[in-house]
Amino acid sequence: MELSDANLQTLTEYLKKTLDPDPTIRRPAEKFLESVEGSQNYPLLLLTLLEKSQENVIKVCASVTFKNYIKRNWRIVEDEPNKICESDRIAIKANIVPLMLSSPEQIQKQLSDAISIIGREDFPQKWPDLLTEMVNRFQSGDFHVINGVLRTAHSLFKRYRHEFKSNELWTEIKLVLDAFALPLTNLFKATIELCSTHANDASALKVLFSSLILIAKLFYSLNFQDLPEFFEDNMETWMTNFHSLLTLDNKLLQTDDEEEAGLLELLKSQICDNAALYAQKYDEEFQPYLPRFVTAIWNLLVTTGQEVKYDLLVSNAIQFLASVCERPHYKHLFEDQSTLTSICEKVIVPNMEFRAADEEAFEDNSEEYIRRDLEGSDIDTRRRAACDLVRGLCKFFEGPVTGIFSGYVNSMLQEYAKNPSVNWKHKDAAIYLVTSLASKAQTQKHGITQANELVNLTEFFVNHIQPDLKSATVNEFPVLKADGIKYIMIFRNQVPKEQLLVSIPLLINHLQAESIVVHTYAAHALERLFTMRGTNNATLITAAEMAPFVEVLLTNLFKALTLPGSSENEYIMKAIMRSFSLLQESIIPYIPSVITQLTQKLLAVSKNPSKPHFNHYMFESICLSIRITCKANPEAVGSFEEALFLVFTEILQNDVQEFIPYVFQVMSLLLEMHKNEIPSSYMALFPHLLQPVLWERTGNIPPLVRLLQAYLERGASTIASAAADKIPGLLGVFQKLIASKANDHQGFYLLNSIIEHMPPESVDQYRKQIFILLFQRLQSSKTTKFIKSFLVFINLYCVRYGALALQEIFDSIQPKMFGMVLEKIIIPEIQKVSGQVEKKICAVGITKILTECPPMMDTEYTKLWIPLLQALIGLFELPEDDTIPDEEHFIDIEDTPGYQTAFSQLAFAGKKEHDPVGQMVNNPRIHLAQSLHKLSTACPGRVLSMLSTSLNAEALQYLQGYLQAASVSLL
Repeated sequence: MELSDANLQTLTEYLKKTLDPDPTIRRPAEKFLESVEGSQNYPLLLLTLLEKSQENVIKVCASVTFKNYIKRNWRIVEDEPNKICESDRIAIKANIVPLMLSSPEQIQKQLSDAISIIGREDFPQKWPDLLTEMVNRFQSGDFHVINGVLRTAHSLFKRYRHEFKSNELWTEIKLVLDAFALPLTNLFKATIELCSTHANDASALKVLFSSLILIAKLFYSLNFQDLPEFFEDNMETWMTNFHSLLTLDNKLLQTDDEEEAGLLELLKSQICDNAALYAQKYDEEFQPYLPRFVTAIWNLLVTTGQEVKYDLLVSNAIQFLASVCERPHYKHLFEDQSTLTSICEKVIVPNMEFRAADEEAFEDNSEEYIRRDLEGSDIDTRRRAACDLVRGLCKFFEGPVTGIFSGYVNSMLQEYAKNPSVNWKHKDAAIYLVTSLASKAQTQKHGITQANELVNLTEFFVNHIQPDLKSATVNEFPVLKADGIKYIMIFRNQVPKEQLLVSIPLLINHLQAESIVVHTYAAHALERLFTMRGTNNATLITAAEMAPFVEVLLTNLFKALTLPGSSENEYIMKAIMRSFSLLQESIIPYIPSVITQLTQKLLAVSKNPSKPHFNHYMFESICLSIRITCKANPEAVGSFEEALFLVFTEILQNDVQEFIPYVFQVMSLLLEMHKNEIPSSYMALFPHLLQPVLWERTGNIPPLVRLLQAYLERGASTIASAAADKIPGLLGVFQKLIASKANDHQGFYLLNSIIEHMPPESVDQYRKQIFILLFQRLQSSKTTKFIKSFLVFINLYCVRYGALALQEIFDSIQPKMFGMVLEKIIIPEIQKVSGQVEKKICAVGITKILTECPPMMDTEYTKLWIPLLQALIGLFELPEDDTIPDEEHFIDIEDTPGYQTAFSQLAFAGKKEHDPVGQMVNNPRIHLAQSLHKLSTACPGRVLSMLSTSLNAEALQYLQGYLQAASVSLL
């Protein structure tokens, strides 16, 4: 694509169309952009548009499209074509920083993100001048430019907060500190001075405080891994200024908005975070500053109101106290009973209250409420922070803290009892307090794993939780219902099983509640109870105990999906999946109605898939329906195909990328249920599965390979007779996969199925070419994974076609090639093969080479006979060699960059492990002994003399054991 006005005009028109709500206009435009993004100059056209276009909407759209383009294509993946040509890469890096700095804020953010994506790959090695270019801009004095630099630096360096320690990372951080720490500190001091100069200028202060927030965030990122020497030497500058900013109150920076945090709140929140980082990690160096920070933060907590805009600040301030009170160093600050009472009264209890804003979120923004409350993304809520502070204080002062709070809990419950409809919030706070007091250690998977001995959880459950859940109406006091259900969920390991069994019908009943939070919690609680383990690793709650509730459980779960706001509720769908899995054959009578509802749901969501977890559990539930029903009645597979194929066809025709890998997995499961013949409906689809475009997407590869394997297992003869012209296409897929280090094992899965199942004559003409391709790949890049797969393949070939055929095909490619393969690959590498079935295939194959290949006994290959036997005994007796050469350690990273739909394995579509030599050989050691016996009968004396002169003593001893076990001897 040339950088021409005509192309800019075309691009503008298509970008406009991608914003159209009508999918018939939007989809083709998106497809067009996808089709041209591989062209040279495409990214530069986008950058030109966002710089020169007169329409703001086009500028923003071009900046978002550019960022997503960079996200998808910048990373260079091994074995895959480089998606952005080198000249474009150079031009982008040369222009993007100045362009970002001169753009309006909305576009600046997108370009700043793009720089950090490029930086993640190219900085510092391939983009050495990025830092100096950025630091030089600090001198400009223009805070729009400075904030652009700071924002970009923040998105570039924030990964230091969660990267694992490595020499590479330390080298990069050192380089950044050398170039950045001093200019950042100078900028910090200068900005603070400007704040006092412009103390009465509101618009100047806004810009300066935006800079201070970014500077404080950068301080956190640069200090996270370790305490840099520079910051230790300049701690006085940073901490004194941080402390004075914490205590600063400027009327001009106060906002009237009750919801949105202002700049002052955001800055103070970040400073609390920075202080907590130092208190936790560098307490010795930070000790001189700690007392004044504790005082400042305490005062902040006591004087800050209950408005939502202060939530982040208050929760970070409480988190600071929580991290300090857990450290033995600072224990003395909290020992005094009056201090503890004061903290409980002034900080913890007020911040556990359920406020009007929480109530609003509960009712109107339930998805966000659930995410925060259930999934622990409520790190920045007041309640979670107060809860953490309770846990922190309990570390050293469990007795006194429990004592103080027990009083509060009792008085709150008394208040509630006086007038429940008015005072229900008191009970809510009481339940929350009990939960935070009682839970010492918690995991997502098991709920509470350690509880406070001083709280009687079962008694509280029976007296205060169950009555709410037993009340006749499921819709009154929804917040207390949600609290009660959450209590069951959290303390499921502490409450006795009989109480859980009493709760199950109550939970099923609450699936009908109108409140999204209540029915979601009920579904989630059931799902968690169904995964608890009892004795002998079985589920704690059995299918038999659930028998009386099956119908009402399934009815209410599917009804819940029709409630407003829950049509794609992932918790409900996960509960459906888990119920199927627990109840097994008890669901069979309900399958016809269930599968109809699941396919209708599938059709509806395939129009616009937006909830990946929901979709995943929906496909898992479909797989479970198929498996459970067809296990009892294999003939039922036809009725599932009837129900599903129409929807599947639509998904494939409309190219719903997110669903295609799932459809292939379900189809494999269905096809594997057929016993011997492939139905014609599958054969009609077969040619389409070989289309190259399907194989371009990494997420399609594993399920497509499995589906093709199912075709080969069930209908190789049909393919050979009715679709012989498609065999080259099948081998073309193998050739594409084998060329990629990430997918070569998938290529071997396919090849092994072709060799095992296709009639020999149908692949005769291609065999030699297959081996040549494999040798070419061996020469160009020999990885451990490839060698392991190659060894399994040649041994499977030997089992299928005989050892002589293997020797002949090798030697037809190049004389004496067979000996080279034995000497250079099989003998030295066989120890690397892993997996029960894989080892067995190799053992049977090598046994055939040793005992059924005449050239091994009377040509120059004979010298390899003993080393090969020795290697086979090693495969049986030595531990697996799992060493991987250093440079290979990083190859097989399944991480596909950008937005490609990655492959999600369906657990319940699992493939049974297949053993191609199972019918023939049960015990490969005994098989070796019997085969050697047969060989020694054919040429008496030869085998024994070779063994006695060359085989090492330990291997000989093992071999004698095999011969004894097989009750045979050698002649």
